[in-house]
Amino acid sequence: MQTIDLVVIAVYLLASAWLGLRLSGRQRDVKDYFIGGRRLPWWAVCLSVVATETSALTVISVPGVAYLGNVTFLQVAIGYLIGRVVVAFLLLPRYYRGEMTTAYTYLGLRFGRGMQSTASVTFLFTRVLADGVRLFAAAIPMKIILDSLGAGVSYFAIVAVMGVVTILYTLVGGIRAVVWVDVVQMGLYCVGGVVALAVITTSLDVNFLAVAADAGKTQFLDFTSNPVSAPYATVTAVLGGALLSTASHGADQIVVQRLLSCRSLRDAQKAVIVSGVVVFAQFALFLTVGLALYSYFQAATVEQLGLNNSDELFPAFVVEAVPPGLAGLLLAGVIAAAMSTLSSSLSALSSSTMTDLYEQFSRRRLTDGQALRLSRLFTLGWGLVFIAAAALFTGTDNPVVELGLSVASLTYGGLLGAFFLGLWVRRARQLDAAIAFCAAVATMSWLFLFQPGLIGFTWYTAIGTGLVLGLGYLLSRRHPDDSPMADASTPDEPCESAGREEDRGSVS
Repeated sequence: MQTIDLVVIAVYLLASAWLGLRLSGRQRDVKDYFIGGRRLPWWAVCLSVVATETSALTVISVPGVAYLGNVTFLQVAIGYLIGRVVVAFLLLPRYYRGEMTTAYTYLGLRFGRGMQSTASVTFLFTRVLADGVRLFAAAIPMKIILDSLGAGVSYFAIVAVMGVVTILYTLVGGIRAVVWVDVVQMGLYCVGGVVALAVITTSLDVNFLAVAADAGKTQFLDFTSNPVSAPYATVTAVLGGALLSTASHGADQIVVQRLLSCRSLRDAQKAVIVSGVVVFAQFALFLTVGLALYSYFQAATVEQLGLNNSDELFPAFVVEAVPPGLAGLLLAGVIAAAMSTLSSSLSALSSSTMTDLYEQFSRRRLTDGQALRLSRLFTLGWGLVFIAAAALFTGTDNPVVELGLSVASLTYGGLLGAFFLGLWVRRARQLDAAIAFCAAVATMSWLFLFQPGLIGFTWYTAIGTGLVLGLGYLLSRRHPDDSPMADASTPDEPCESAGREEDRGSVS
């Protein structure tokens, strides 16, 4: 690595901040700030969704998954596409019908403001942990680069620099700046993946795909592994991926916020479905990079290469083999992936805090200008929290992509189950939903913390969803058939079961 690589990275960071500020436009109120006044084109939203969910984990960790195992991880992407279709035709029409600005507003209409706030707080907590992992992942290659140049910079310093730049353009430009910078960032890291693959293949004198096939690494479907404990057994990967995608794109504010910024429901549906196809292609690209690295490193183990874990394979290749300048471009792509996720999270956390918490419980009426300033303060505060959360991670024995997905899955099942409970169980009331939701989150947290490996992480969302639906249904049987419930299929109408206006809370 040479100084020119650091120059390329520095130029990228400055250009990202400038571009975000340049494209953000003028923010007049919180609707402009959080959903871009619903004027963003569907294709830009589509690419922003992909950039948001891809993060540095895909660039850093997915090649290591193929290197150590095979490409069965790609089955998860099939489930992702199925889940997006469910979101497009089951959940998005309800969000657009109610003119909502957050995913959890529906729960407030259906059950009451208590459930809306519970879901929002859970989202905030989980997002901080999951994206703390993602931000840390982006610091891994930068740490390797700086160490190779003799600069003993800590992970915290690297995370802080990336965090400050991202906070800057998100704070000022809102969702419009986030989406347009995401489009550029996605293009950058995809080009980086293609360049990396080209550099590897030109340096090999063998067919890396043939070598991978001989080693059993091109296996795509897995019908033999235990579907309970093996996360990439076919039935587990497809079903788990479908439920995970349904939850992440239909009940997670970080994605729903983008979809609500489209010009129409039809545009939002196109954006979410096409994003599934793009994600499949991205996974295929970076898994192929992992197969190529297997030949490049001559099938050496992580220990033989002197690395700590498989997440360092791709960064080590960049440092060792990529020409100066191009190496900086590749690593800028890794940082771009991390920053796109962080900016998206900041905007989503700020919008959820403002709409689902502050506006629900504050008795103070704000002008448009005051609400916009407060929203920006929330963005700044959450940015500082993210930097602190990322600093908690110093390493992991497992690929960080699996750690990130596991943490996110702890509450995805509970959130998705709460949405389905509101749609399908007419008797269910706020207390039923809250008890079932908390039980599901507690169960999944226990499995994650005290029974790691017992159940594949791809099952987490399915189990959580089933627990909420099952327990919520049983609790709802306490109520008579003729209880005055609003039709769950029309969330834009007031929910009579929520009772008085102060029990329902306001909806933005």
